[in-house]
Amino acid sequence: MKPSLQSRRSPLAAPAEQRRLLAGAAVPPFATALAGAGLHPLRATGLRVLQINVGKVCNQTCGHCHVDAGPDRRERMTRETAESCMAALASAPSIDTVDVTGGAPELNECFRFLVERSRALGRHVIDRCNLTVLLLPSQGDLAEFLAAHRVQVIASLPYHRPAQTDAQRGEGVFEKSIAAIRKLNALGYGDPSSGLELDLVYNPVGAFLPPRQGAIEAQFRRELQQRWGVAFDRLFTITNMPISRFLDFLVTSGNDAAYLQRLSGAFNPAAAAGVMCRGMVSVAWDGTLHDCDFNQMLDLAVDGAAPQHVRDFDAARLGRRTVVTGNHCYGCTAGAGSSCGGVVAP
Repeated sequence: MKPSLQSRRSPLAAPAEQRRLLAGAAVPPFATALAGAGLHPLRATGLRVLQINVGKVCNQTCGHCHVDAGPDRRERMTRETAESCMAALASAPSIDTVDVTGGAPELNECFRFLVERSRALGRHVIDRCNLTVLLLPSQGDLAEFLAAHRVQVIASLPYHRPAQTDAQRGEGVFEKSIAAIRKLNALGYGDPSSGLELDLVYNPVGAFLPPRQGAIEAQFRRELQQRWGVAFDRLFTITNMPISRFLDFLVTSGNDAAYLQRLSGAFNPAAAAGVMCRGMVSVAWDGTLHDCDFNQMLDLAVDGAAPQHVRDFDAARLGRRTVVTGNHCYGCTAGAGSSCGGVVAP
């Protein structure tokens, strides 16, 4: 039987085991690829984005999830840590964007505090939303809250038809996702004249790279409008990272070696130069600091010369730190590149 992307907790959830597997892959070390592009060691170029992962609690269990999130997880950010995040933000005027993620970040009791405080400080706020959370009885006013605070919604939708989406995210998720988009559309999201931005994220269902972002965006826009009557602003393509549940799928299906070779063979120096970690720092639910959300899930802290916890935040030191890398970083530098905002290179 062919392994399914839809799974429960990953047997490879232990970060040390994931790092061992990735380091032992039959590909050139990522540091070697960086050196060949004149980018080793990779260094931050300032701080423009503060990404806050409030925890692993989620109402879904998706097969590609690099966070290994789900309803059974207990890791969640406390109010004390959330307040430290906002103190850090207030101390760093170069940061213009706060990117809140999870899990389903909206299920954390600090989510609305983070949004309200970030907006009061004049920062743009992004909510990484799974869409179906908008339909939970406990979140009946969530869509209106997001609209009232002019929050940019970036929502994952694996495909524009039910079968592929449900295969990755669970039965019935596509139908609920469309209902959630309709709810957002009714408030002005997806209408360019409203200023309320709704962007979708496409991850391939399988062990291959995403297609050209412009082409798949046009396809999504046409199909979602014609078949389901919903609208969005932009579509981002993101490469499935070879960590957590997706790495488990790759190993179980015998695709791990081929997938990593595919990623490394498509290494693009231009994409490497523009990776998101160079302009951001990622805060974990427990306040520890990381170069990105992916490093966070592999328990890779920021370089030891930089502050290790948000309570010790120092924008100047973090903005010139050396970025910690590994073979998983091929996922962000293959082809046109992959970031939380889609492709990074022409």
